Amino acid sequence: MADIETASHHHEPGLPPTPTRDEITSDPKTEHENRNVGTLERRLKSRHVQFMALSGAIGTGLFIGSGQVLSLAGPLSAFLAYLITAFNVYCVVHSLGEMATYLPLPGAVPIYAARYVDEALGFAVAWNYWWQIAIGVPTEVTVSVVIVDYWVNSVPTAALITLFLFTMVAVNCFPVRIYGEAEFAFGAIKLTTIVALILLMFIITLGGTPSGDRIGFRYWVAPGPMNEYLVGGALGRFLAFWKVFIQATFSYGGSEMVVIAAGETEDPRRNIPKAIRRVFWRIALFYVLAIFLVTLCVSSQDNRLLDAIRNDAPGAAASPFVIAIENGGIAVLPSIINAVILTSAWSAGNSFFYASTRVLYAASLDGKAPRLFTFERYGVPYACVAATTIIGLLSYLTVSTSGEEVFFWLSSLSAVSTLLVWAAICVTYLRFYTGLRYHGIERDSLPYKSPAQPFLAFFSLGFCLLVAFFNGFDAFFEGKFSAKTFVPPYIDVPIFVGLFLGYKFWKGTRVVKLGDMDLWSGVGEVERAEGDGRWGERRARNWVERVWFWIA
Repeated sequence: MADIETASHHHEPGLPPTPTRDEITSDPKTEHENRNVGTLERRLKSRHVQFMALSGAIGTGLFIGSGQVLSLAGPLSAFLAYLITAFNVYCVVHSLGEMATYLPLPGAVPIYAARYVDEALGFAVAWNYWWQIAIGVPTEVTVSVVIVDYWVNSVPTAALITLFLFTMVAVNCFPVRIYGEAEFAFGAIKLTTIVALILLMFIITLGGTPSGDRIGFRYWVAPGPMNEYLVGGALGRFLAFWKVFIQATFSYGGSEMVVIAAGETEDPRRNIPKAIRRVFWRIALFYVLAIFLVTLCVSSQDNRLLDAIRNDAPGAAASPFVIAIENGGIAVLPSIINAVILTSAWSAGNSFFYASTRVLYAASLDGKAPRLFTFERYGVPYACVAATTIIGLLSYLTVSTSGEEVFFWLSSLSAVSTLLVWAAICVTYLRFYTGLRYHGIERDSLPYKSPAQPFLAFFSLGFCLLVAFFNGFDAFFEGKFSAKTFVPPYIDVPIFVGLFLGYKFWKGTRVVKLGDMDLWSGVGEVERAEGDGRWGERRARNWVERVWFWIA
C-alpha cells in the first residue's frame, strides 16, 4: 500500500518500519502474513464509507419497487415485510462487521469464508458474490435508460447506455478517493431527497396539499391492510405477505457495502463500527418509515399505480411517492423526483461496480481467481475493473428484443444470490465465534463486539435459508409453472452448490479445524498503522463539527 510504504520511510522513532511492497514479496514470513492485505490504499474516510452504504442499498428498490410491493400485498404486509427484513439486515451486517473490524481486508467476505470454514466455501462465495454484484452494473445502467424515458426524448438507447456505463468505468479508474467523493455527493442527494419525501408524505396524509384531502389511515381500512394472492382468505393474505417479504430482502441488498471497503478505509477499527451502527439505522429508518408513510398516502388499488405497473411505465411514473404527489395536486415535483431516481440508479450501479472489483481482487489474492486480477496501479485494481466492464457491456443486449431475453436469463442467475451470500456470512461468523473461544480470545478484547451473538447469526442463517427455499413458491400453483417462474428463483442454488462441491473435490479441501484456523494473518498491518499514529483522533472543536461528525 502506497501510504504504508511512505510511512516506512517516515516512521516515528522507536516504532518498527512498515514493510515495503518489495519486502513483502521477498520475505516468505511477511508474504504469508500479508497475503490477503494486497496493495490498495486506505484513502476512504468515515463519511465516504457511510454514504457508500447508503448509495448501495437505497435506490430504485425503494423509490419504484415499493409500488409493486404495495399493489401486491397491501399496506400492512408491505410495512411488516420491510420491518422484519430490516432486522435480518441488522443481524448480517453486525456479524460481518465484527469480523471486518478485527481483520479489515479489501472485499473480505470470501477470504473469511475460506479461513474460518472451508476453502471451497471461499471459492463458491467469491464467484457467486462477484457475479451477483457485477451483474448489478448492467442492470442499473438499463434501469437508468428506462428512467430517462419518463421525459420525452429522441436519444438512442445505445447512446444512453454508453453514457451511463462509461462514466461508471471512468470513476472507477481513478484512485479510490475520487470514487468516495462521488458516492458521498450522490449519497447526500439521496439522503436529502428521502428526508424531504418523508416530510412530504406526512404533510400529504394530513391534508396539507392543494387538494386539501386529509387521508389518515383511510387506505388501511379500504381496500384493507392485507391483499390476497393466488388464493382467497387468510392463506391468500399470508402468501401475498410472503411474496413481498422476498422482494423486500432483495431491496436491502447492498447494505453490507460498508464492509467491502474495509481494506481501503482509514482507521477501519474506528470507522467501520461507526458506519455499521449509523448506516443500518439510517437505512432501516428510511425504508421502514418511508414505506409506512407512502402506504398511508396511496391505495394499493390506486388506478394510476396499477396502470403504471401494468404498462411498465418508465421512471417515476410507477413510483408511489410520485403518485401520492400527483394525487395531491402538486405540480413540478414529479420531474424533480425522477431526476433524483436517475441519480440513485446510476449511483447504485457505481457502487456495484466498485464492490465487484474489490471482491474479485480479494478472491485473486486468496488464490480463488486468476493471479492477473491482482494487478493494480495507484491503488486501483485495473484488471478487475476491466472484468467488470466486460460484464457491464451486457447492458447493450437490451437494445434489441432478443437481447432483452438473453439479459433476463443472465441477470436471473443472481436472483437469490443475496440470500446465499448472507447465509454464508452467518455460517462464517459462527465459525469465527467458535474459533475465538477455542483459542481463548475474549470477544471483549476485539475492536468491535456485535451484540446478542451468536443468536443474531443463527436467526439470520435460518431466515435466509427459509426465504431462499420458498422463493419461488408461486410457480407450483396451478397454471403458474413456467421456465420464467421456476428457473430464476432457484437456478443460483445448484450453481452455488456446484461451485462448492466442484472446488472441494478438485482441491480435496476439508473443513478448517479449529486448531488450524488462521485468526492472525493480516492483523499486523492495521495494528502497525494504528501504532504509528498516522490517522490520529478526530476531535470536534465546536458544535458545528460535533453535528457534522455525527452525520458523517
